[in-house]
Amino acid sequence: MKVTKKDLENVAVLSRLSIPEAEQKKYIEQMDAILTYMDNLSAVDTENVNPTTYALPMANVFREDIVKSSLARDAALSNAPVKENGYFKVPKVLED
Repeated sequence: MKVTKKDLENVAVLSRLSIPEAEQKKYIEQMDAILTYMDNLSAVDTENVNPTTYALPMANVFREDIVKSSLARDAALSNAPVKENGYFKVPKVLED
């Protein structure tokens, strides 16, 4: 595959990059090398390979839900900078 200056300019616009004229040749060569390598991968025989979403087997890594007693309200509010009527008081974030 041959990457052109127009291809580089298009990628630069899409990624909102400004590529100096002096560096454009270097980036064109690097992009071309990457895409040529990717083209080589398309030649690999994948006829008997099942498609996968993940390279590793998926397993549930979460713990079981176990009901436990919760923290007492007074203990939870003990370090609160501001509290009111048994609740944390926080600055208003929504406008009327």
